[in-house]
Amino acid sequence: MTDTLIPTDLVAPIFNPATFADRPHVEEILTHLRRDYPLSRAEVPGYDPHWIVTKYKDVREVSRLDDVFHSGDRSKTLVSKVAEQMMRDYSGGQPHIFRTLVHMDKPDHTAYRDVTKDLFMPQNIAGLEETIRATARRYVDKMAEIGPEIDFAGDIAMGFPLEIICNLIGLPREDHAVMLRLTQWFLSYADPDLCRPGSTISNPEQQIKTWQIVYDEFKEYYDKVIHERRACPRNDLATLIANGKVNGCPMDHRSMISYFVIASTAGHDTTAATTANAMWELARRPGLLDRMKADPALIAGFVEEAIRWTTPAVAFTRSAAQDYELSGREIRKGDMLYVSYLSANRDEEIFDDPFEFRIDRKPNRHIGFSYGAHICIGQHLARLEMRVFWEELIQRLVSVEMIGPGKWQESEFVCGPKYVPIRFKLN
Repeated sequence: MTDTLIPTDLVAPIFNPATFADRPHVEEILTHLRRDYPLSRAEVPGYDPHWIVTKYKDVREVSRLDDVFHSGDRSKTLVSKVAEQMMRDYSGGQPHIFRTLVHMDKPDHTAYRDVTKDLFMPQNIAGLEETIRATARRYVDKMAEIGPEIDFAGDIAMGFPLEIICNLIGLPREDHAVMLRLTQWFLSYADPDLCRPGSTISNPEQQIKTWQIVYDEFKEYYDKVIHERRACPRNDLATLIANGKVNGCPMDHRSMISYFVIASTAGHDTTAATTANAMWELARRPGLLDRMKADPALIAGFVEEAIRWTTPAVAFTRSAAQDYELSGREIRKGDMLYVSYLSANRDEEIFDDPFEFRIDRKPNRHIGFSYGAHICIGQHLARLEMRVFWEELIQRLVSVEMIGPGKWQESEFVCGPKYVPIRFKLN
């Protein structure tokens, strides 16, 4: 380590969502930070100081120590001082508009996660394979219908996991588009192509205003669902949440609505991002298709490498609940930490040739689903969705190529390709 303070001109771009539309530039910044400032402080005007955590071992340690590094005391994303105060104003003093599992610490995090964890256990998720495979086949058929040239991100990748999670929740097909729209407003609030119409991206107040609008729209929608599932329970995720109890009592309403929000957004957006980026790599590396057609067992490794390669949940922030020494640095109680999962998944000390897309990478100890108690509750569903989709597509895919430049979202929080133009042939 050369210093504890990172030059502002080096680190400030990762505080700007627009930077993430240029993935090579972001990776260049993170590589520089890992090499010269692996655990150092950033002081960017308008923001509270942050420790920037870029090394795999440090990211895992922070993610594992939930009692030391809290998720719920401050904003989970990089927001300005003004924006964080606005969140407290909107939410009655709380540091978040939403109160999802992502925003909780023990004991609440454990208790709320228990409401749905059994549904997402591997043995229960495995029972969904036949239904997911039928959905995957329909989306491959859709490719055949609208091809041979499509935007794979918008036409296929966004729709496939969206349909699966909406069906699991128990939402009618006509409402799936509503969930996609609200997801994009929520997670891609700064992207000019995906943001809420009328929002002013350059105005930091718009981020918080948008999140409040999204919360209110989700609340209006799911209040009706909650009423219906309490009156007439069904075999779906909505019934589990609507009737879920925490420590023997019903959830508080904000937490219940937020539970629906995280299921309705993160339940498909990160899988869509990874699927779109996987196609981007497949289309620009023709040898990959031949290898997987010859040996379909490689598809599982292809999926794992796509998760590492994409790391759609780019970063979260945490705050220190106590003093702690991390890799020789003295983290003080109250300090903020920017925890970069994208950087950790490119750490040269952990991954051989981290900037090579290798479907036979073993071991592939990526942390694309986070780590520790906050590891993604839907990880087994996401893996199953992607494996099944690629099994169904690759057996029919004869050729594929990019026919223009792909485009990344402008998002510093959850980020993936928003445009992947391809030309393909199916048998």
